[in-house]
Amino acid sequence: MNLHQLRFVREAVRQNFNLTEAAKALFTSQPGVSKAIIELEEELGVDIFTRHGKRIRGLTEPGRSVLKSVELIMQEIEGLKQIGREFAAQDSGSLTIATTHTQARYALPPVVQAFMQKYPKVRLSLLQGNPKQVAEMVQRDQADLAIATESIAGIDGLITMPCYQWEHVVVVPLDHPLLKLKVISLEEIANYPLITYDSAFAGRNKIDHAFALRQIKPDILLEAIDADVIKTYVELGMGVGIIAGMAFDAERDKNLRSIPVGNLFGMNISRIALKQGAYLRSYVYTFIELLAPTLNRKLIDQVLQGTKDNYEL
Repeated sequence: MNLHQLRFVREAVRQNFNLTEAAKALFTSQPGVSKAIIELEEELGVDIFTRHGKRIRGLTEPGRSVLKSVELIMQEIEGLKQIGREFAAQDSGSLTIATTHTQARYALPPVVQAFMQKYPKVRLSLLQGNPKQVAEMVQRDQADLAIATESIAGIDGLITMPCYQWEHVVVVPLDHPLLKLKVISLEEIANYPLITYDSAFAGRNKIDHAFALRQIKPDILLEAIDADVIKTYVELGMGVGIIAGMAFDAERDKNLRSIPVGNLFGMNISRIALKQGAYLRSYVYTFIELLAPTLNRKLIDQVLQGTKDNYEL
């Protein structure tokens, strides 16, 4: 059994059982097509086609089952060819990034813009989820890489590298009393209803941990996965917001003010996750370098190969 025989069967059906037309479509001879089909039938021990004399007229019952298998096999062959084309072509292909809303909305736009200018032929896809979900997307080969907070570190089958540090900020309306304080404390923040991230997002565990250490139970009025949602409700005067610093833009958020609180909640590190042993096309290295200039191809390869596991910012 060989691929030529399978192609001949499929093309014979596509050409309405006309072997002459099938041979023309495949740039071969009609006797060669006929012989290959007969040899396949003999090997399988069933007739694939019904015949009238030397002409084929249709598919037999087993022939219909054979055709289904042939179609599946040929689809897989095309898939393999596509994989080969993508990996051979270092300036074109696809790149799927799994990330959180905060990263996709605030950190990635300039990186994506610069990347697409360098590699206009690459099809870029962004998948969003919480840190656990985006890590699983890489594990399941649904994404090439994941970007999220440090919570994605230490997951089986993945290697992670730090990209950049960031801190939380408190966001308040323009006339809020917290703006009058020279030094802000957890106790003072807890005097107001809080609007912040869902527990799975953007370093929320550090926020909870900081309050717990001081035995403070804050009034979490609203949780969201989107900093824009948090800021909207802060603007309405419903409470004090705690968001990632990257999500605050003084020009865009003119009705709000931000107060850095990294000293209260600690610094956070966004990390990039890759599947252990992954083969990276050249443009994937470029994307990583654009996202984290401290990373380079040599260092990335060392981490992937397990020869360097202590790289930190």
